[in-house]
Amino acid sequence: MAIIAPSILAADFANLGRDIEMINRSQAEWIHCDVMDGKFVPNISFGMPILSAVKKLSPKVIDVHLMIVEPERYLADFKKCGADVLTVHAEASIHLHRTLGAIRELGMKAGVALNPHTSLSSIEEVLPLIDVVCLMSVNPGFGGQKFIYSVIEKTTRLKQMILAQKTSTLIEIDGGVNMETGKLLVEAGADVLVAGNFVFASSTPETIIQQLMTL
Repeated sequence: MAIIAPSILAADFANLGRDIEMINRSQAEWIHCDVMDGKFVPNISFGMPILSAVKKLSPKVIDVHLMIVEPERYLADFKKCGADVLTVHAEASIHLHRTLGAIRELGMKAGVALNPHTSLSSIEEVLPLIDVVCLMSVNPGFGGQKFIYSVIEKTTRLKQMILAQKTSTLIEIDGGVNMETGKLLVEAGADVLVAGNFVFASSTPETIIQQLMTL
């Protein structure tokens, strides 16, 4: 079964505590938190105070996705905020090997995100240091975008790379996940599905999470 990571970017921030309680009741194992700086992506989301609040409200795995420039400057700060998984973009981290080692030394799982156009070859040499590869199935920066179907084949190729290198790396997909795309992604080898609007726009979000888990 896939790990489901509801993205609080799509939550109601006027009722964030309520939405976190819904996730706590659900079978979702992770909470996905998108941090955007307005430079790496053309949007600003939220930062450390929100993450600290989410950590206090939930025992779930806090999965932090940094869509920011120079992510290596803030690794210890996000650890203090409660990040369990910390994902940086390969496109934003010049010294990726060093950054992955630093994340692990701080006691977090190390993640690397790849934009839709970014080749898997960019992480091939450091795959043993990566706990989670987050494949972007939309262009990062905004929720509710249309799914890019070529990422399904990219997921298959990444799974083959992981098997060839015999690592325990998880494949996470972020963007446009619903029942149709989720099924195709799980069949292609995805382990973690990030779902935002599909969960929070539903009148029965806990049921949606359960259904995604069983794909």
